[in-house]
Amino acid sequence: MRIFFTVILTFSIIFSATAQNIKYSRTLKLMGTRFDITVVANSEETGEEYINIAVDEVIRIENLISSWNKDSETSKINNNAGIHPVKVKTELFELIKRSIQISKITDGAFDISYASMDKIWKFDGSMTQMPTENQLKSSVEKVGFQNIVLDKNETTIFLKNKGMKIGFGAIGKGYAADKVKKLLQEKGVEAGMINASGDLNCWGKQPDGLNWKVGIKNPLNKNKLISWFDLNNQAVVTSGNYEKYVVFNDKRYSHIIDPRSGYPASGIISCTVFAPKAELADALATSIFVLGTDVGINLINQLKDIECIIIDENNKMHTSKNIQLENI
Repeated sequence: MRIFFTVILTFSIIFSATAQNIKYSRTLKLMGTRFDITVVANSEETGEEYINIAVDEVIRIENLISSWNKDSETSKINNNAGIHPVKVKTELFELIKRSIQISKITDGAFDISYASMDKIWKFDGSMTQMPTENQLKSSVEKVGFQNIVLDKNETTIFLKNKGMKIGFGAIGKGYAADKVKKLLQEKGVEAGMINASGDLNCWGKQPDGLNWKVGIKNPLNKNKLISWFDLNNQAVVTSGNYEKYVVFNDKRYSHIIDPRSGYPASGIISCTVFAPKAELADALATSIFVLGTDVGINLINQLKDIECIIIDENNKMHTSKNIQLENI
């Protein structure tokens, strides 16, 4: 589950002291979720034009990576699992290649072939007992990033086993935020913020010259914040499990499933990751839930320009080595 950040901006037209610095925002539903798109422009017409460009880019990306669209390249890959390789655009090939690299550094805690899992867990209140060991083992039989074959020369993707599927639910919105940011920068937009349902990326400064600023909410009290953070041309993603989970034998199981075992993640209720790109922050936030607090913090401390904040099931905060909290 993605957590909406408290962001210091109003989602409307905001006029600054000078006519040249105006902030325009629009909230809409894209990729099946909420997007808040904000740009700084010198006129309403220009601001709306930039937002329209951003919307078109998100739609383009969705058509590329959606597994629900039968005509997408992702669907073609899934439909030909165990049959033959599928030639894809370089953009999708590179996204899958990066996804596999993240799988390797997280020891499989992140895996785009998670889409192959049988849905044996339900988080709508209908579950009355734990799945059996056999059910859990069977649920992940078709999962395994090692069985995604990339041919760089032919730009083809092949899923070795019939029934395998890939999906970008844990990285797609972050990727979209990054692509929109890059495109708008190329169009000359000096500042803006893309919030893809909690996968947030920003650049430049607000019209008053200040950095964009986000507040990280306390997962156990939505009316309180953990801290404020200035964002300077960076991305931040928060994942939480405090609304979608089940409890068996007094243990809470998250809706985030370990693709290696079929078991839901446990021990963490909220994870926030700061990174240069939302794509990476998105994938790592999910991975840390699976890896657990100690392993997750250790991994982040080894990665350049990446930090995280974890709230465990006892509401204790853990941070990577370079995080500096701003007092509320």
